[in-house]
Amino acid sequence: MEDFGVYAVFGVHGPPQRLVSAEGSCRVSVAVPPSVRLVVLFSSGPWGERICVNAELNDANRFPITIGKLTPYNKCLSWEQWEEESWTDNVTLSVTLEGGNLVKEDWSKPEHLSVKEYTPKDTVAPLAARELNGKRKRERAAVEDGDGNKTTHGEEDENMCPNGMAEKTTPVRKVRGQTKGSQKLFTTAADPKKPKRMANGAGEAQGIVGKTPPQSAARTKSRQTPTQTAPLVSPSGRWGPTLCPIDAQTAILIGGQGSRMQFCKDPMWKLCTEDMSWFAAETLAEGPTPEARIGHTAVYDPDSRRIFVFGGSKNKKWFNDVHILDTQSWKWTMVEAQGKVPSLAYHSCSMFRGELFVLGGVFPCPNPEPDGCSGSLYIFDPNLSIWYQPIVTGDTPSPRSGHSACVMQERKIYVFGGWDTPVCYNDMYVLDLGLMEFSAVKTTGSAPSPRSWHGSAVLSDTKFLIHGGYNGSNALSDTFIFDIDTNRWTEVTLPQLSAPRAGHAIITMDTANRRCFSEEGEDAAMDQSSVGRTLLVFGGGDNEGHFYSDLTTVAVEDLPGAI
Repeated sequence: MEDFGVYAVFGVHGPPQRLVSAEGSCRVSVAVPPSVRLVVLFSSGPWGERICVNAELNDANRFPITIGKLTPYNKCLSWEQWEEESWTDNVTLSVTLEGGNLVKEDWSKPEHLSVKEYTPKDTVAPLAARELNGKRKRERAAVEDGDGNKTTHGEEDENMCPNGMAEKTTPVRKVRGQTKGSQKLFTTAADPKKPKRMANGAGEAQGIVGKTPPQSAARTKSRQTPTQTAPLVSPSGRWGPTLCPIDAQTAILIGGQGSRMQFCKDPMWKLCTEDMSWFAAETLAEGPTPEARIGHTAVYDPDSRRIFVFGGSKNKKWFNDVHILDTQSWKWTMVEAQGKVPSLAYHSCSMFRGELFVLGGVFPCPNPEPDGCSGSLYIFDPNLSIWYQPIVTGDTPSPRSGHSACVMQERKIYVFGGWDTPVCYNDMYVLDLGLMEFSAVKTTGSAPSPRSWHGSAVLSDTKFLIHGGYNGSNALSDTFIFDIDTNRWTEVTLPQLSAPRAGHAIITMDTANRRCFSEEGEDAAMDQSSVGRTLLVFGGGDNEGHFYSDLTTVAVEDLPGAI
């Protein structure tokens, strides 16, 4: 295996079979034998100038069951039938190689290969279907009940994407970035509360970029026609991603969870705010990329020009790792941190003077309570690669997760909302970073209702914004601005953000004003006068099984009371 090749293993005992070679076709398709319940795909040999290998498991109608990608830094994928409910018989594995000097670069028809089924010498009769299913149920119960005490549904709610709770029926596979045919929010233009569907150009004029899920009558029929899945041109719909600005023209999207609580197969994207275009960024960076996750945080340090990704969870796996992306060299590194390292998800993380301030979040078993909430403050020093807990005084917030934290004037962190099952909060605390003292904030005005998993963004030196969230029953769509000088809440109406959503990402950036014209009617040259601060909102869900992939922009100067 010295030359480059892509190999597949079909079944636990199957031998590796070469699908793609340097001299072969760049596109191959192979039928997975009905008896196979495990498929492993991996590469071997030097990649050279090759960029990636796109892989799909398709059902009998050639509709994607699951999608994956091999890269020079992620050289192995595996799928098991129990993870994919729509994996039945007649499954096809399609593999496409991109980049490099392709010898047979024929994209019209894939080369069809056959699997060499493996028969072991000592053949053991397989378990009966009923016995196998019973065994899987017992094993699943054992995983959920490691201590002999069955965890109740309410105890797991904090580590669960709320959209996943609504999907009770058998899921229907769909193209990434689209939602189900029962989509309620984006169906017709008759309801004034629902955004109108429009062409891309019109959408940008309204400040909405990307895909709001289309309707599905035609899509259901299209499943009967075998077609090649087009490469994604924007992120798929997701809940719980992070969007991190790194300069005046660029933001990085990381992670998230899509439909059926499946983690996104397109976990990293680069947003160019000059034209609001997306670029898949998973293959742009070298080094060990963070494992797919939700409930993590990502913050940018402008001094070192690095993004710090911390924590999160994936199913029942919890993370306490710190991954750093150097945006100058585009290289990932994983920190071997010292000190007391927390395992947390749905926490808040704020950057202050080069250190990460991590507050609250959900911690896993075997802590005193299953998936209990933390009320502790941890600080990570990147220079020493060490975690420590500072001495904090004052009126500290109660344990919570899904809250927000905003650094204001480089001296205070304002903490709002969150929840600790079954209680949802709308209180506010402020941490004085000089005194390391917490205090409760007595607010006035029209305060937001209790919520968690909302979005927050700093608008100016004295004001920040809260939008949407989840109150334990429903997703919310309201927007509020808080003034730290007067401690007053003000509710604002934003037609662009009328759809209820939680688990979305909100940031503010200095972006070019593309609607600037000269007296002659021609586009004016961009200068400092044409740059304004913009609020960007991406993704999230409505707690009814719908996941958003739209990017909405709102000029901060157009927000009432924002300046």
